[in-house]
Amino acid sequence: MKKVLVIGSGGREHAIVYQLSRSTQVGHIYCAPGNAGIAQLAECVAIKDTEVEKLLSFAQTHQIDLCVVGPEAALAAGIVDVFRAAGIPVFGHTKAATQIEASKEFAKELMAKYYVPTAAYRSFDTYDEAIAYVRLRNTYPTVLKYDGLAAGKGVVIAQDEQEAVLTLKDMLVGEAFGKGKVVIEDYLEGPEFSFMAFVDHQHVYPMPLSQDHKRAFDGDKGPNTGGMGAYTPLPFISAEEEQWAKEHILQAVADAMVKEGKPLTGVLYGGLMKTKDGIKVIEFNARFGDPETEVVLPLLETDAYMVFHAIAVGEIIDNIAWRKQATVGVVLASKGYPGAYQKGAEITGTEDFDGLVLHMGTAVKDGQLVTNGGRVLMCIAHGDDVRQAQQKAYEEIEKIHCTNLFYRKDIAHWAL
Repeated sequence: MKKVLVIGSGGREHAIVYQLSRSTQVGHIYCAPGNAGIAQLAECVAIKDTEVEKLLSFAQTHQIDLCVVGPEAALAAGIVDVFRAAGIPVFGHTKAATQIEASKEFAKELMAKYYVPTAAYRSFDTYDEAIAYVRLRNTYPTVLKYDGLAAGKGVVIAQDEQEAVLTLKDMLVGEAFGKGKVVIEDYLEGPEFSFMAFVDHQHVYPMPLSQDHKRAFDGDKGPNTGGMGAYTPLPFISAEEEQWAKEHILQAVADAMVKEGKPLTGVLYGGLMKTKDGIKVIEFNARFGDPETEVVLPLLETDAYMVFHAIAVGEIIDNIAWRKQATVGVVLASKGYPGAYQKGAEITGTEDFDGLVLHMGTAVKDGQLVTNGGRVLMCIAHGDDVRQAQQKAYEEIEKIHCTNLFYRKDIAHWAL
């Protein structure tokens, strides 16, 4: 039986661990650093996801057969390069390939070179030049993106010049996310959706389409978050449109990265938008999306270890099977998120939820489950269609009690 090390500590990693726990090939799962929910399925290890040398030492000592990397920070830290050099099979992209997410400018230049549809853009590394360009354009809304990793929070859609000036000052002068450039691009309109695929060089294996909800409050209002819920499938994307996006976006980018000498060997996440001019790319991520993974990955029927390991060692996969079922996942977040929030509030009733509860930011204190993050739990329900899955999710959430949690009441409203 195989020993697997999963890197990360959120709901995405809980979904990965959950799926691996169902594999007939896996005997023991470690997770570094993990969380209270993951600890029910795996042995949690107190090593941070970016402590690459410590993780390598652990993997060697425990004779790990496969490492699965969740967070972008670990990929950007070069964990895949280090593990491969040591001969340990690892699922994830190299540091060079992770540029598809770690640098918005790299991704934009790649798309321009290989004719992948996206919004027009310019990039700047000085505040004065950026402000001059924004004032010259004088077009709003306009999209401002920090050129680097920002945990899903480095994008601002400025509605006027005042907001653009404040954002650029924050990013380029205040270095809110660190020193780096800002990409300024045209604003696109239409429903956004997530198209993830397993990718090994030029081989692309698509996952079911999903959509997350970024805004904190009902009606898509409030500040942007890491995601307040997600669902699948999507009624507003046809089979023909899905196939077009697979060929002209995901496959095109996979082929382009091979040509650039930075082949993908993990998950390619396409953040896409259906505009009046067709489907276009908003962004790429170099790993499983969060919270989309929590609703998509549980639908995987093919053995998860087989899929992860095949891509880690470069074996071609004949077919990846997915269960045809609607899934809705609702995030329970700490009050105040995505701003300041308190930790340590007691949570009860998770064991009564009829469905799947994945932990995003939890801990155990004095034997009691408590909140330990901004996004705390994701409650997932299945159904014959999205409406049925949504109804079940909200009915079951009422069984979970915590005085310091809130959640949106309209996840999947786009589909209804």
